[in-house]
Amino acid sequence: MTDTIPQPRRLTRLDDGFLELGPHTALVAGDGAGHTERWLRAVLGAATGLPLAPGTGNDDVVRLSLDGGLEAEGYRLVVTPAGVDLAGGGPAGLFWGAQTLRQLLGPDAFRRAPLPGRRWRLPLVRIEDAPRFGWRGLMLDVARHFMPKEGVLRYLDLMAAHKLNVLHFHLTDDQGWRVEIKRHPKLTEIGSWRSRTKYGHRASPLWEDKPHGGYYTQDDIREIVAYAAERHITVVPEIDVPGHSQAAIAAYPELGNTDVVDTASLTVWDTWGVCENVLAPTDTTLRFYEGVFEELLELFPSEFVHVGGDECPKDQWRRSATAQARIGELGLADEDELQSWFIRHFDAWLTARGRRLIGWDEILEGGLAEGAAVSSWRGYAGGVAAARAGHDVVMCPEQQVYLDHRQHPGEDEPVPIGFVRTLEDVYRFEPVPAELTPDEAGHVLGTQANAWSEVMENQGRVDYQLFPRLAAFAEVAWSELPAPADRDFDGFERRMAAHYRRLDALGVAYRPPGGPLPWQRRPGVLGRPIDGPPPNK
Repeated sequence: MTDTIPQPRRLTRLDDGFLELGPHTALVAGDGAGHTERWLRAVLGAATGLPLAPGTGNDDVVRLSLDGGLEAEGYRLVVTPAGVDLAGGGPAGLFWGAQTLRQLLGPDAFRRAPLPGRRWRLPLVRIEDAPRFGWRGLMLDVARHFMPKEGVLRYLDLMAAHKLNVLHFHLTDDQGWRVEIKRHPKLTEIGSWRSRTKYGHRASPLWEDKPHGGYYTQDDIREIVAYAAERHITVVPEIDVPGHSQAAIAAYPELGNTDVVDTASLTVWDTWGVCENVLAPTDTTLRFYEGVFEELLELFPSEFVHVGGDECPKDQWRRSATAQARIGELGLADEDELQSWFIRHFDAWLTARGRRLIGWDEILEGGLAEGAAVSSWRGYAGGVAAARAGHDVVMCPEQQVYLDHRQHPGEDEPVPIGFVRTLEDVYRFEPVPAELTPDEAGHVLGTQANAWSEVMENQGRVDYQLFPRLAAFAEVAWSELPAPADRDFDGFERRMAAHYRRLDALGVAYRPPGGPLPWQRRPGVLGRPIDGPPPNK
């Protein structure tokens, strides 16, 4: 019952005994602890059937408090025969400690109603814990396949259970625009749905010949952001520019390179890959997206706003007289510098409004925007270059933590994509590149796992690709682990035996250790497996 994930910094078993919670166990909150008190009473009350009423007694009490001597996201949990003392360095630390307390009660504490005959016992322990990184993220791509609001709220709960604290919300792409923008209603009227969808990799001959779409109203976004904040999760929105923008161009053709493409004939893209239709580098485009970001800033209070910046083919700009005139007017060397100018514009625009731009590592090309942070996805190199230049970095290399990549080389894996990344591979991922000096490593804000949804068409497929690997990633992001080669993966697997039961209680359709269940397979659907081991850099 001490098989916690992520692994705490220090855990000491005080005794072989247990503290049993019962009908008279009280829940007492000190100043600033009321939010965690309400959350703990709600989830544990539902699972155990215990009232956990407010109380003042000295014994049989779960006491919640804040302790400024601890790290802001750190906590101290002490269970003795007299009761439980849980202290957090701040509200977030207290909440993460409550997550650990829930794990200690056993897998059935993750259910929504009590099972008969259960005893609710806590081992007598002292835990002192705090995270390694401040950015412990998950990127959810809801553009390729839309995830309804209820699914997003569910994933926020799953993130909280694993002490992840940043949801990178990929809201727009060629295949769909997923957030309501009131001044540009066609973005959702036209851009939020496509007439059909490629089933499998883009080389697959299979199509799902029915419309696919959906979007979040602004009130939906406010609810998602508030729900996340209650769980100490920051939602970082991504609006992709200047590439990955065909859905926006289909809605507003003037955003495209109209002098080389009949943009009025474009529809929301129905297949996968890198699309050649990109935004035109015009004042019209800049003003349009400033309006988008103005509404976005009202919805998302996060410090960072993600602007994509990846996979922007330059062929249309090379052929466009308008784009070439802009290059000449600005005195730029080439199309790479034109993209850099585009990103720099929004870097300055966001900075003037008290926000910070973050983008994929392609924003390094043509010169990195001042103040921008980098999501390093093409291996470690982009993150190393950015950190050495004094820019903050979130490490999310494709070769390590793209969880849409396949988990096993077996033929039963559904729609196999990319490199094989096993549970052990993810557990041995190291977010800080070894070649960085300590000062440079200080620019690594943290790490995130990315889940692109081209071949994840529903909740079950997302669950399968993310779990159990997201549990391993959560431990990498939270815990102070040894060097990758020295990590105790056997010990992690032993702790996972209990964690699988927690995932069962939460209804997560994870990949079983022995391979996919019959209904998790997708026989005959073409994927894009990459042979050979992934490169380390």
